[in-house]
Amino acid sequence: MTSGPPDLRITVDEARVAEFAALPTLEFGLTIDGADGVEVRSVVLDTQIRIAATRRTYGGADQARLAELFGAPEQWGRSLTSLLWTRTVTHLPAFTGGTTAAIPVPCTYDFEVAAAKYFHGLEDGEIPLEFLFSGTVFYLADGLLQAARIAWDTEAEFRMPVRVWKDLMDHYFPASAWLRLGRDAFDRLYAYRSSHTLAGWDDVVESLLRTGGS
Repeated sequence: MTSGPPDLRITVDEARVAEFAALPTLEFGLTIDGADGVEVRSVVLDTQIRIAATRRTYGGADQARLAELFGAPEQWGRSLTSLLWTRTVTHLPAFTGGTTAAIPVPCTYDFEVAAAKYFHGLEDGEIPLEFLFSGTVFYLADGLLQAARIAWDTEAEFRMPVRVWKDLMDHYFPASAWLRLGRDAFDRLYAYRSSHTLAGWDDVVESLLRTGGS
């Protein structure tokens, strides 16, 4: 009897900070089922992760911090949309029946990136995520290696606590944040720091804010 391709079902069970990663990285734990009676030799799993921003509520502080992304609150009825976070490819080893796996997702604190702005703008609660899976399953059928595409409608939802992302950034950037500046702007700030004999960049910003009356 010839075995057909496995019909994989994937759920997202948890989000955690990856240990010993060189860069800020989250890991999403997966449970994969649907390969009963099929010997899967490997899976190339392509995952697109989207932020389903419309699937949660926002307090006044959240709305103020997210204004750069979505505009004033009265505009949110048309401007609040889902955001693409990332896309990653994971290679899974052989299994039969089902298995567990982890998707590593490198994260950035660059506030030019929409996802970082969104995560930073939330005080607490959960972040609604959509996982859209595709890729290729390599399996044995009648002793021959076969390949099949993962079904186009293979999806999962997960609500990641905001605290997970904040803990990750606190671990790599304790009590700090990152800003990217153009070279000319940096040179002017550096000159300002030197001429005013300021000890650090926090002192530079505080001095400029006081001068500007903020």
